[in-house]
Amino acid sequence: MDIFVLLATMLVCFLIGVPIAYSLALAAIAGAAWIGIPLEAVMLKISDGVSKVAMLTIPFFVLAGAIMAEGGMARRLVRFADVLVGFTRVRGGLSVVNVVATTFLSGISGSAVADTSAIGSVMIPQMEKSGFPRVFATNVTITASVQALLVPPSHNAVIYSLATGGTISIISLFMAGVVPGLLLGFSIIILCLVIAYRDGHPRGQTIPLQHAGKIVIEALWGLITLAIILGGILGGVFTAIEAGAVACVWAFFVTMFIYRDYRWRDLPSLVHRTLSTVAMVMTLIACASSVGYVMALTQMPGKITAFFLTISSDKNVILFLINILLLVLGCLVDMAPSILICTPILLPVMVNFGVDPVHFGMIMMLNLGIGLCHPPVGAILFVGCAVGKVTIEEVMRRIWPFYAVMFAVLMLVTYFPAISLWLPRLLKL
Repeated sequence: MDIFVLLATMLVCFLIGVPIAYSLALAAIAGAAWIGIPLEAVMLKISDGVSKVAMLTIPFFVLAGAIMAEGGMARRLVRFADVLVGFTRVRGGLSVVNVVATTFLSGISGSAVADTSAIGSVMIPQMEKSGFPRVFATNVTITASVQALLVPPSHNAVIYSLATGGTISIISLFMAGVVPGLLLGFSIIILCLVIAYRDGHPRGQTIPLQHAGKIVIEALWGLITLAIILGGILGGVFTAIEAGAVACVWAFFVTMFIYRDYRWRDLPSLVHRTLSTVAMVMTLIACASSVGYVMALTQMPGKITAFFLTISSDKNVILFLINILLLVLGCLVDMAPSILICTPILLPVMVNFGVDPVHFGMIMMLNLGIGLCHPPVGAILFVGCAVGKVTIEEVMRRIWPFYAVMFAVLMLVTYFPAISLWLPRLLKL
């Protein structure tokens, strides 16, 4: 009954439109009152949820990503990707450029929504002008942006680490997302090439050598951010938090003094948007901490494990059921609250079945990332449709092959743990 009170309160609050953070707090209060826990304990857990030093990673990387995404980096990365792909003159080359540019920006922004907006605003009109259907260009942009949820510096990897109570290192999660993210990008490229040859999409254009050199040099200023984040962390020069701070300083320097596309008077509004995003995420994390505390007191993870054991004791069957559950949840609830709600419940279940916590993090983020590309709550889908100036109905009629590819990658990541764990183990993280 105690579990029912907690979950029922949360669900009712969701249904009547209470903001998710407040719904979590109210559910924690209702659960604590039912089992006789002082409300002061819930308040202390809310405070403890945002008093960890690791929380500084989020505002630093969000600000660095926003500066790079809005400061001209997206346009330069698109041109750099065009240079790399243009030499092949492959049919459908611009769709490949879209995916490759998104891969580069994902390693800088850490945000799928930012990637969709930044790359989409450049690539979708360019692809349509070259003869690609606008809906196809929008679908490529939407699904390729899911890479940002996996590759470092993914904001959601940081949230997952915090949701585990800090028991999983952020660096391990960053490295675990590299291969799944690249696998997803490569799979979407293959699909784009298949569709290009089927539908006769135009070939890529070779960039003249005299222009290619300048494009590469301009893009390298931004790509150094990748070296700062990954090289600095892996080389032991600084921690993940310090890497975020250094990335902010570098992003500001490149944007304002090298590229000089961004106006100084626009900086306050950018900082304001960043603070709004960070405040929302911090509030969610704080309230989710109290829910996790009450869940632990009600022994919910153990009861959920027992429930799954009544269905099957086969780990592969349980993994498939968890995938279906997360896919459905990803379509109904935004990613950050989904991670914060599900991790305290499902992670102990997965550990009992012998699934590595880092591996499960990749499974969860890929599942919920697919949900962001699907209505009714798909943030990436809505942003992509707005940028591409197409309706959700038009996108949904054509996006199914992309869903199939993402689901295939999800199954590979789920049932072949080495895809996620190979790089962290190689680096002894």
